Amino acid sequence: MTELGGLDIGSPDEGVAGAPEALSEEAKQRFAAAAAAMQQIRREEKQSKKRDDQVARTIIQFLGQDKYAHLFVLISRLVARDCPSIFILAVLSLIHEGCLREVKEYLHSMGHKSAEETVDESTAITTSGELDPQMNRDLVAWITRMQLVLSFAPEKILLQLMIDEKNIDGTVLQLSTFVVKDFFETHGKKQKFETIQPLTASILQAVFEPFIATVKQAYIQQKSPGATPAEEEK
Repeated sequence: MTELGGLDIGSPDEGVAGAPEALSEEAKQRFAAAAAAMQQIRREEKQSKKRDDQVARTIIQFLGQDKYAHLFVLISRLVARDCPSIFILAVLSLIHEGCLREVKEYLHSMGHKSAEETVDESTAITTSGELDPQMNRDLVAWITRMQLVLSFAPEKILLQLMIDEKNIDGTVLQLSTFVVKDFFETHGKKQKFETIQPLTASILQAVFEPFIATVKQAYIQQKSPGATPAEEEK
């Protein structure tokens, strides 16, 4: 399990030797600051049928491409958990132009700046220097896109991913890890799943952590409507 702001993300393998470092402290601080700003401007999500249809078409388009067949089962698991499609598209947007375009249109329709305009793309993802500038920029933009999408409806998204008040379904970590692995390979950097996973877990922590406390309270209230604040803290 990977600890995440009081929650654990289920993971297929733990304690892998030789794994790359997690996010740099600079990156963590930048994304935390960005999330705080996003929460200040959060508004009620008002999805139109037209946009819902377009999101569905984009996922169908993605599933129609054989080169992504290794991701289909994981996507299906998230869909089965009623994870909002726009968040799934945000995860896939790192490696698929159609998903990227749809997420950008979604953010624009919500009156928000693009990911590239929200966070400084020069933020170093890691301190090892193994990422070239373009890879670093792409990863920064991807992390920010996921955070922006999450900021509009954190409860709606994270409640669907929570197994219980302390654990998040590991499918989102597995899917994100495969996405990052595919991204590295497109840049000529082949890495094993087990090697990429710790970095991906750290990225998801940066994305989810600002919203965890609120969502945990919502989860407890959902499961125990009569719970008092004191009982919720137990």
